[in-house]
Amino acid sequence: MAKINHWATWDVRFPTSKQLDGSDAMNQDPDYSAAYLTFGISGGLSGHSSVFTIGRGNDVQVAALESLKPYVLGRDLDELLSDMGLLYKELTGDSQLRWLGPEKGVMHMAIGSVVNCLWDIKAKELNQPLWEVLSDMSPEELAKLIDYRYLSSNLTEPQAVEIFQQASNGRQKRKEQLRTEGYPAYTTSPGWLGYSDEKLVRLCKEAVSEGFGRIKLKVGANKQDDIRRLRLAREACGDGYPIAIDANQRWEIDEAIDWIRDLAEFDLDWVEEPTSPDDVNGHLAIGRAVFPTRVSTGEHMANRVVARQMIESRAVSLLQIDSARVGGVNENLAILAIAAKNKIPVFPHAGGVGLCEAVQHLAFFDYVALSGTKEDRAIEYVDHLHEHFVDPVSVHNGRYWPTDIAGNSQQMLDESISDFSFPNGPKWRAA
Repeated sequence: MAKINHWATWDVRFPTSKQLDGSDAMNQDPDYSAAYLTFGISGGLSGHSSVFTIGRGNDVQVAALESLKPYVLGRDLDELLSDMGLLYKELTGDSQLRWLGPEKGVMHMAIGSVVNCLWDIKAKELNQPLWEVLSDMSPEELAKLIDYRYLSSNLTEPQAVEIFQQASNGRQKRKEQLRTEGYPAYTTSPGWLGYSDEKLVRLCKEAVSEGFGRIKLKVGANKQDDIRRLRLAREACGDGYPIAIDANQRWEIDEAIDWIRDLAEFDLDWVEEPTSPDDVNGHLAIGRAVFPTRVSTGEHMANRVVARQMIESRAVSLLQIDSARVGGVNENLAILAIAAKNKIPVFPHAGGVGLCEAVQHLAFFDYVALSGTKEDRAIEYVDHLHEHFVDPVSVHNGRYWPTDIAGNSQQMLDESISDFSFPNGPKWRAA
């Protein structure tokens, strides 16, 4: 029996605040960061994952990862790999760990990273990319991965089995289509709030010429600035081109309604995170008031329970998911299943270090083995920091192209970990 005997964590940070990459109305100077984890068998299989943060507090996230080390070291790897819901349910169900959430915040994100790390090992054991591992599982196996606690009003295990069964026909054809057609992408790269007007216009034009089907702009700091920037973006992209906006939780409910109405002349595709990510009634009120502009959230959604409420109340017209915010692959499967059951399109969040690499696997799986559609769906893309990964995303012609490399695409280059480790890596000593 192979025992897990290797565990390591790093506080990795990139000084993106210098160029204001990632800047928005709520987060003016982010340093894109990763609480990075690897564990496995010394000299054998190892898994990699990370939790995305934006600088300060990344050390707290690493500490949360370290607190889970005793739950993993010494465990039989084959036992954990034979039941990929076991460790997820153990960690989220631990009575003392639950007190820190329950199932939300720093500890829940750390649990998600551990779960994702194990899935990386599972995919490498099968010599497949994670999206294909998930896509090849039976409906019963997939349904078993989900924790149905608090979901029974909208999703039960028999219902999940039925949903996966309905999608099982045509899986192979959709795999082939994914490899030949790719998956739609949209880009947020033009829209960071700290960028100059000139840079905004240039990047909007580049996004259109590079084949991206939509862009997203950050808004919410100053209404007149938003109007000016949206006018420039609309002129650069042309009439009818989908432009979404993201307020990053900046507004009160009434403020959001007034602000969105004043921006509606620019034919908005959707408005993302207009208010607190926990406020179901607030999103519902905003959505009703600004219709037909769509309202979305999900990047900061704490868990599957909030997702269920957002979806079943129709507080959102579309949903974001984040690979690192909730309890990893397993909980994201629950959210995707609820969205598919209720016919809510999913646009995965991927605006941070390693998030594009990670969340693409969930979107590919959703297309192949769950929703079965790419219509009115796209994965977010930002052109930052991919060069630090062993298996970086392949995005061209406005589409994500699926990887065939085994694993979850989360492994960082050793040199990048060393150079950008905080605070003593050479890139930070030189800063």
